[in-house]
Amino acid sequence: MRESMEFDVLIVGGGPAGLSAAIKLKQLAAEKGQELSVCLIEKAAEIGAHILSGAVMDPQALTELFPDWKERGAPLNTAVTEDRVLFLSETGARQAPNGLLPDCFVNHGNYIVRLGNVVKWLGEQAEALGVEVYPGFAGAEILFDEAGAVKGVATGDMGLNRDGTPGPHHQPGMELHAKYTLFAEGCRGHLGKQLEAKFNLRDGADPQTYGIGIKELWEVKPQQHQPGLVVHTAGWPMDKATYGGGFVYHLEDNLVAVGFVVGLNYANPHLSPFEEMQRYKTHPEIRKYLEGGKRLQYGARAIAAGGLQSLPRLVFPGGGLIGDDAGFLNAARIKGSHAAIKSGMLAAEAAFEALAAERQRDTLEAYPAAFQASWLHAELHKTRNFKPYMKKGLWVGSLLFGIDQVLFKGKVPWTLHNTSDHDQLKPAAACGKINYPKPDGVLTFDRLSSVFLSNTNHEEEQPCHLQLKDASVPIAINLAKYDAPEQRYCPAGVYEIVQAEAGPRLQINAQNCVHCKTCDIKDPTQNIVWVTPEGGGGPNYAGM
Repeated sequence: MRESMEFDVLIVGGGPAGLSAAIKLKQLAAEKGQELSVCLIEKAAEIGAHILSGAVMDPQALTELFPDWKERGAPLNTAVTEDRVLFLSETGARQAPNGLLPDCFVNHGNYIVRLGNVVKWLGEQAEALGVEVYPGFAGAEILFDEAGAVKGVATGDMGLNRDGTPGPHHQPGMELHAKYTLFAEGCRGHLGKQLEAKFNLRDGADPQTYGIGIKELWEVKPQQHQPGLVVHTAGWPMDKATYGGGFVYHLEDNLVAVGFVVGLNYANPHLSPFEEMQRYKTHPEIRKYLEGGKRLQYGARAIAAGGLQSLPRLVFPGGGLIGDDAGFLNAARIKGSHAAIKSGMLAAEAAFEALAAERQRDTLEAYPAAFQASWLHAELHKTRNFKPYMKKGLWVGSLLFGIDQVLFKGKVPWTLHNTSDHDQLKPAAACGKINYPKPDGVLTFDRLSSVFLSNTNHEEEQPCHLQLKDASVPIAINLAKYDAPEQRYCPAGVYEIVQAEAGPRLQINAQNCVHCKTCDIKDPTQNIVWVTPEGGGGPNYAGM
């Protein structure tokens, strides 16, 4: 029997969206002199531990939430001083003239941050306002009332054996009930996906399309460090038909974030985003910052890239989707935290109004209406064609998007459409293999040493959270037709084809999982389902 707790508002996920929603609710309650109970649960062991982002941050939404964020000590320490956009060939680079860059590539007024640290700070602000914050608790199941509205979530059981039976340290999950529940699980949220299906939230929306971002944090030599420098690159090592690009962000304290994003609509099943990222660092323009430095951190995360036309309906009876659980990221700007914060604030305002009117578990129509009227909608509308243009290849896509933004200011009279990612793979036999160099252990690395840096851990005996709908598919289809692409698109070495006497089998090393969600997105038959593991497991990023 599970115990239950009641709240006015429950928030599932402690990233920028969830924390901003919680903070805004408490701010409004204080302004109006009302009592309001707000509970936020987060599956990571501590707030900020699962946060991974580029991250150049636009402070606009944060300034609306806390006009005095500087005085409060928010860790936005490094203002952007210079933008460089480079088109890479194998050995050379051509810089795009800054005067021709679209507005979305200009970062004046933004900050290079360690988003995990910003989120940790937001968590402190939320707790100071009276939000009940519970890290280490994963939202595992959606709860519905008799009328079919969402009435909250149940947290996952702790201490289950691998077969799902209670172990010696078993603790049943809690039921958390609320008048409204906001889901802020990040990109490809496990419960968000279920809500989209149950309430048909994707009717009329384009399929969501994604990238995978792989990132390392380096400490570099002082003479190679330029605080505030933002470098974005396109081209090598990707072929011209595959969407993707890299970044190098110079933070404070001789820290440099280097990362690479691969669009998950790629066609060649031999492609490995992890290896592309490692190869990327060997380019002379990137190597020059890192040589002689030390790699401190590693992480990976899927990124929602579809933009405005891929947003689902945001509300349903009893709650709403906020942040990247809905897909608010602006792929053209390579930014999502400002959008997450704003969406959380808009949903909080709608929920507060409803509670003040003594409503509960109805549909918060005021939230999508406020979004439609917001600067966030205007921003996403301006860049809505970015991902569809980039499907046309690097040079054609860049040219078309440049014309769209520079000449038409994002006001072209057409909206192009997105397609899903999982069905884009070609058979392995139709594609050339890619010869990735072996890691040197100095500049380039293997997956296992990388996962080690992410501090990833799961209780060994818990049920596997990477579930197969049909156990025969990985061999009969994925291996036979696509040469087991899950071995390559997973950035943590979770999936491995093992040769046994009875023939090949798929081994799932779930302990390595960094919760990036790429397998759930890219599996060609949608046979892999990512479900929530025990709370407190996964990566523990130190300010990524």
